[in-house]
Amino acid sequence: MTTPAPTAATTSPTPAVEPPTRFRDLLAAEWIKTRSLRSTPWTIALTVLTVIGAAAVSALTLYDDLPEPVAGARHAAVFIPSSAYPPGGYWTLILIAAGAGALTVVSEYGSGLIRTTTVAVPARGSVVLAKAVVVAGLWTAVGVTVSTGSFLVSQAILDGRDAGVPLSHPGVYRALAASALLAPVCALVGLGLGVLLRHAAATMTTSALVLLMLPPVFSEGTRWTAVVNHAMPVSAWRRLVQPWEPDPDSLLAHTATVPGSWAVYLLWPLVAVALAVLVIRHRDV
Repeated sequence: MTTPAPTAATTSPTPAVEPPTRFRDLLAAEWIKTRSLRSTPWTIALTVLTVIGAAAVSALTLYDDLPEPVAGARHAAVFIPSSAYPPGGYWTLILIAAGAGALTVVSEYGSGLIRTTTVAVPARGSVVLAKAVVVAGLWTAVGVTVSTGSFLVSQAILDGRDAGVPLSHPGVYRALAASALLAPVCALVGLGLGVLLRHAAATMTTSALVLLMLPPVFSEGTRWTAVVNHAMPVSAWRRLVQPWEPDPDSLLAHTATVPGSWAVYLLWPLVAVALAVLVIRHRDV
C-alpha cells in the first residue's frame, strides 16, 4: 500500500519570517533621513557662522575698550566668558538646535511618513531612540565646532591687546564643554516636545518659551524662584561658563552650583526623550 503524494490542497507553504529590525538599521535609516534633507547642511553652516561671528563681534567690541598693550609688560589675562560665548549667539544656537530636533519628528507627522515608519517598525520607542541618538550625535558635533571656534576666534582677537587666554586657562575647559553640550541638550528637548505636540508651530513656540523666555521671569532673589531659574538649561549654561565662584556676600543669596548645573544638563534631555518614548508607545500616530 502506497502513501498518496501530498497535493497542493493539503500542503501549506511555510510563511517567511522576517528578522527583527536591528537598532543599527534604525540608526542608519534616521541618518539617511536627516542627511537627505537639503536644509540640514545649510542650517548647520549658517548656525556655525552666526555663533562664531557673534563671538568675533563681541571680542572686537571688547578689544576697542581695552588699552594698548605696553611693550615688554604683558599682564595676566582673565578669561571673559562674554567675549567667547556671547548670549546673543548662543540664544540663536538654542533656538536652531531645538527647532532642528523638533523637525526630525514633526516633519514626519506633517507629511504622514510617521504612519509608514510605525507600520514598518512596530517598536515605536526604538524609532524615537534612534532619532534621539542621531540628533544627539549631529548636534554634539555642531556644538563642539561652534564652542571651539568661538573660543579660538575671540581669544585670537583679544590677543592683540594681550587679553587672550589659552585653552589651559582655569575654567576654559568647563566653558568649552558646557557650550558644546548646550546644542544637543536643546535639540533633544525639541525632539521630545515634537513628539508630544506633533505640530511645528506649537513645538517651536513652546521650545522658545521653555528654553529662553521662562528663565528671566524667575529671579534669584527668593529661594523658590531661584530653584526654577536654575532648573533651566540656559541658566545652567550661564553658570557653567563662568570661571569664578559667586561671592558669598553677594546680594543674590541663592546661586546655582556647578554639580547642579551639570545635573540640569543631564536631566532635561533624559526626561524629554523618556516622555517621548512613553507617549508614542501609548498613542495613535
